[in-house]
Amino acid sequence: MIEINNLSKVFRTSEVETVALNQVNLQVEEGEFVAIMGPSGCGKSTLLNILGLLDNPTSGSYKLLGQEVADLHEKDRTRVRKGKIGFVFQSFNLIDELNVFENVELPLTYLGLRAAERKQRVNDILKRMAISHRSQHFPQQLSGGQQQRVAIARAVVTNPKLILADEPTGNLDSKNGAEVIKLLSELNGEGTTIIMVTHSQHDASFAHRTVHLFDGSVVASNRNL
Repeated sequence: MIEINNLSKVFRTSEVETVALNQVNLQVEEGEFVAIMGPSGCGKSTLLNILGLLDNPTSGSYKLLGQEVADLHEKDRTRVRKGKIGFVFQSFNLIDELNVFENVELPLTYLGLRAAERKQRVNDILKRMAISHRSQHFPQQLSGGQQQRVAIARAVVTNPKLILADEPTGNLDSKNGAEVIKLLSELNGEGTTIIMVTHSQHDASFAHRTVHLFDGSVVASNRNL
């Protein structure tokens, strides 16, 4: 599903050059659950942004579902990303001015689905995430665990082939964190490919494989038992 070869990302200013990713090679099979670990500043979030077509690499190849996407313009990245990739962030990234239903509906609106289908899909996923009773509430009226459930609902409502999760339990207590990991594992069990950046060895243990980054390079890739 994902094939990365000799991928590098360099951030340059007039005074300094920072190598965030250095000749990264990575393959992720369809239906796989991969955890990415490493110390702060090692390039994990940069890699996730490139995988999610939020940014381009400086050099190297990135094939997504067989299509070379490393050098796409922003408009084309948006087109390829739409409906194929769902994002879950540590900070939830919900829109405060929209209620729960509207937050989850938003990606379907961008896809141009009719109102009746949008309503059905949103109600179905909110029920699945056990958050239907909060559909008319706004993000600031929810607990952290509830906000992350809504964020996951928004990520999966388009039935994406790939979910990218950046520290999805980072702002949650252990109980809510465990529930979020359980939800991601269930989605993976149904065939969704998941790539998750995490600092938690416990969370990483739910993945099929853990990729370790250090100073922008892959230093190990271990199959989890």
